[in-house]
Amino acid sequence: MSTNPAPARRLPPHVYRRRRLIVLLGLIAVIVAIVLVIVRPGSSQGDEPDAAGPTNAPAATDTATTAIPTEPTAADGDACAVQNVRVEAVTDKSSYEAEEQPQLSVTITNTGKNICVLNAGTNAQVFTITSGDEVYWISTDCQVDAIDAEVSLTPGTPVSSSVPIVWDRTRSSAETCDGPREAVPAGGASYHLSVSVDGFESQAQKQFLLY
Repeated sequence: MSTNPAPARRLPPHVYRRRRLIVLLGLIAVIVAIVLVIVRPGSSQGDEPDAAGPTNAPAATDTATTAIPTEPTAADGDACAVQNVRVEAVTDKSSYEAEEQPQLSVTITNTGKNICVLNAGTNAQVFTITSGDEVYWISTDCQVDAIDAEVSLTPGTPVSSSVPIVWDRTRSSAETCDGPREAVPAGGASYHLSVSVDGFESQAQKQFLLY
């Protein structure tokens, strides 16, 4: 009698397919579980609330788009603006001997970018001479034949008086136009000249001495 065991009976193919499917599903379940642990669905750096405040707070740069009002653009031929005109008081010397009379003039410069217009006539000019707090002479006290003269100022091109005003070293007043005037102190006395043209004032006074 033979003692060899009987060979195992082969199972139907669908049994093997079912077993492979079960193993495959188990492997997929393990992979999915690992992915869920790592990724943590529903929570990420972008989704976490900002500790400094709500995420819908307006950005700091939002105000950068706010329109800023601007001044009207200047054009050639416009009236001169005060910030674009430099007026300079001018004397022909810084000191004068006893018989010398100061010659006074003015220089006007357009510091803007466009040609501008102002009245530079003698009717719009005022020369004032002071010493300390006292006013000694004003060009309009006894002015005659004053005229208006509209002048176009080219940017960066100074315009100066064509004919200087000569000061006779006397104290002026509207009451002494037809009579003698008092001579001002000399002997090294210090005086200051200031000028305005069409309402534009000289930024600095011009100092000079009388001997």
